[in-house]
Amino acid sequence: MPVEHVLCVPTATFRELGYFQGFQTDTAALAGLLDPANTLYLPRPEAEEDPTHKQLIPYCVLIARAAGPDGAPVERVFAYRRGAGGGEARLAAKISCGVGGHVSTVDRDALAAAGSRNGSAAADDLYREGMRRELEEEVAIPGGYAERLVGLINDDATEVGRVHLGVVHRLDLRQERPADPHNRKSFPQVTPQEETMIDVGFYDPAALLADPARLESWTRIALEALFPTADRP
Repeated sequence: MPVEHVLCVPTATFRELGYFQGFQTDTAALAGLLDPANTLYLPRPEAEEDPTHKQLIPYCVLIARAAGPDGAPVERVFAYRRGAGGGEARLAAKISCGVGGHVSTVDRDALAAAGSRNGSAAADDLYREGMRRELEEEVAIPGGYAERLVGLINDDATEVGRVHLGVVHRLDLRQERPADPHNRKSFPQVTPQEETMIDVGFYDPAALLADPARLESWTRIALEALFPTADRP
């Protein structure tokens, strides 16, 4: 079976463009990170053990509205637990709110076959193609969504984080009215496409943050950044 080759940037380049730890809302460095002059494709098994490079990961957070106790809308986040057999064994059993994955040569070749343009715009097209593919491989969202780039995640405090850099996208799911928090079927339909995604549903971000040990580090970082005023139970 062919070895997957994934999009990476040298860690030294990341540091030159503006190193940070945790969450950063300033995404200006992304253009430089995606510049073809700064990127390369490495075999994934090699990249997973090589902290001299960062794998660029689209990390999509799906958000729905629900009716709060006083009738005012509140936000709920799509989350799941990573079952055994997933692509990243080091995160098994952890709760994640991130949907997405690696950009690979598969995406580069797909754009080339479609006659994509060259240059900086094509670099963004490549990243977007990878995000689209990974999103569709992991979940089906028939109702659609509005997407926006909201930040970057870097966590050098963990073994996984040292070899990855997250690009965080907020996906607000389209719905006619806020969901009934007591009726799971009233939430927008999001269907997992992978058997390793278990315990899926829409959760109160404050409740998830109340037990951070259960969360993968990127999920904790993303939720703290996206829901800074959430009341902790």
